[in-house]
Amino acid sequence: MDHQEEKVKLFGMWASPYVLKVKWALSIKGVEYEYLEEDLRNKSDDLLEHNPVHKKVPVLLYHGKPVAESDVIVEFVDEAWSHRGGRILPGDPYERAMARFWVRFVHDKLSPPIWKWFTTAPGEDQEAARGASVEQLQVLEELLAVGGKEFFAGESVGLVDLSLGAMAYVVPMYEEIVGVRLVTEERFPSLSAWMGRFLGSPPVKDHPPPVERLIPRYRAMREAFLKMG
Repeated sequence: MDHQEEKVKLFGMWASPYVLKVKWALSIKGVEYEYLEEDLRNKSDDLLEHNPVHKKVPVLLYHGKPVAESDVIVEFVDEAWSHRGGRILPGDPYERAMARFWVRFVHDKLSPPIWKWFTTAPGEDQEAARGASVEQLQVLEELLAVGGKEFFAGESVGLVDLSLGAMAYVVPMYEEIVGVRLVTEERFPSLSAWMGRFLGSPPVKDHPPPVERLIPRYRAMREAFLKMG
């Protein structure tokens, strides 16, 4: 069957960075799809049917077959439309393994301290979280600085860029809400430049993050965590 005739649907939610990541991957490949917005407080029967394990978005529907979890979906998109658009995963097996390694780094080592810094009141705990965040950001700064790459994948957006993509717009929002800078051009020149390049890249310009709607949402999240603390 011609790939252009494939029926592709994406179940998502406007504020989810994971859904946005999948939209960016689909944009890189030039894949047309039907987008279905979900109310996560009142999940549709279709979403529950297609993702009965996690009951979350994103879910990609391909020929009626569901693919769940954003990282899995991104790799699937790269393979299913391997003949179209740019490569998301490197072709070399070692480089592909390293890309997956850095995706895990984002999930396991980078995101947790940044989230803790954002949701903790000023004091020793927040400073400790900030220090841990800076330490992990420095790892990425050095990785990106080697060879002076435009993106983590080289000259175009790839798997690691997509996994880090939310950081490019979420961290500045966190900084605005908390009132403290985390990523400065002086300390992280390569990372700062990458954030600007990523937000200006074609897939992101096709699907820009809804920052104006997200700021009050994240502000309310922080206030809720501070009240619990």
